[in-house]
Amino acid sequence: MDLGLEGKRAIVTGGTRGIGRKTVELLLAEGCDVGFCARDRKQVDEAVGALSKSGRKVVGGAVDVTDGDALRAWVTKTAGALGGLDILVPNASALVEKADEAAWRLGLEVDVLGTVRAVEAALPFLEKSDAASIVGIASTAGVNIAGGVRAYTGHKAAIIAYMKSLCVAYGRKGIRANTVSPGAIYFDGGVWDRRKREQPAMYDAAMKRAPFGRLGKPEEVANAIVFLASPAASYISGTNLIIDGAVTSRIQY
Repeated sequence: MDLGLEGKRAIVTGGTRGIGRKTVELLLAEGCDVGFCARDRKQVDEAVGALSKSGRKVVGGAVDVTDGDALRAWVTKTAGALGGLDILVPNASALVEKADEAAWRLGLEVDVLGTVRAVEAALPFLEKSDAASIVGIASTAGVNIAGGVRAYTGHKAAIIAYMKSLCVAYGRKGIRANTVSPGAIYFDGGVWDRRKREQPAMYDAAMKRAPFGRLGKPEEVANAIVFLASPAASYISGTNLIIDGAVTSRIQY
């Protein structure tokens, strides 16, 4: 299938590792020019070096999404460097695991407001695109409660609701907005890699719950993100796509 992404311009936050990195790689492979950011300058520079071999334009930035002014300025500058913007994937997440006030504040700043700030900065550019799309990154934790109370659940539920409101508010301007909600995704250095080493009982329980007998891979989520972001999904807006290998027990209507 031709996704129609050749020559499109995309921005991904949290783009050096895991789902974000695979999303950047796939967008480049499909013919997009891509800007991405992360907090760690060394990781950004290493990623730019590797990804520039794609032959497409790659713009990297060391940005903390909790710094609203810096994030907005970076999105504006990067969209200018790309010659415009068609796709935004606000992927950065604090991945908070607790439910105390500090966890609520951190996740609000990174996951929720980091998404809102990126969207607000991107909208003037997206409104000029003929194939504008936003794909928010939530989690199955936002739709299916498993375990104890976590601030993360509230943060991800907020992103789903925010994307739904965007698709309604900006649909007549040609901007689509969708959400993907991954389940447990494993990659070296990621949360589930750490849990496998430090919390083996939690890791084993996740494996037992998984009908496929394994956890997900970042590229399996990236495939869905890139499809939803592409012109091939031109009549899909306001959806929340669960990507969890059938782990969640809720029935979707």
